[in-house]
Amino acid sequence: MQCDMCGATGEIYRAEIEGTELQVCESCASLGRVIGRVEQPEALRRRKARPSPQERPRLPARRNETIQVIVDGYAGIVKAARERIGLKQKELAMRIAEKESLIHNIESGHFEPGIGLARKLERFLKVSLIEDHEETHDGAFSAGGEDVTLGDVIRIKRRG
Repeated sequence: MQCDMCGATGEIYRAEIEGTELQVCESCASLGRVIGRVEQPEALRRRKARPSPQERPRLPARRNETIQVIVDGYAGIVKAARERIGLKQKELAMRIAEKESLIHNIESGHFEPGIGLARKLERFLKVSLIEDHEETHDGAFSAGGEDVTLGDVIRIKRRG
C-alpha cells in the first residue's frame, strides 16, 4: 500500500491529519493523530515494495476534455453591447442584480466574470461570452508513472 501524502510504500497507518483521515506511512503519521494500523492483504505483504511495470494499472494515453472559457475581448463585447442598447453601467447593474463596480471592472478588463455571471450577461445583452475549449491530457502526471499522491499535488502546486 502507498502513503496518501508522500507516496512511500510499506507499513501504513490510519491517521487524522488536520481534520482528515488518511492512510499514511509512519513518518507522515507523526504529523497527526494515529487512529490505527492498516492491515495489508497477504498478497501485498509478500510482494516487493514496488510493483513491476507489468502489474501497474495502465492509464489511457490521451484523454480529451471540453471546458468552457470566457472569450478574449470580453470587456469590449460587454461594453459595446451595453452601449448598443443605450444603458449606463448603473442601469445594467440594476437590471441584472449586480453591483455597478462589478460592471465597471468587467468592462475595464480588471475582472473576468465566472461562467454563471457570463451566462447572465449573455442572456441580457444577447452576446456570446463563453466558448468551448477542448484540452488533451496525457495519462498520469506523477513521477515514475505511479498513482498520484497528495504529496505529488503539493509539489506541483508549489512549482506553478
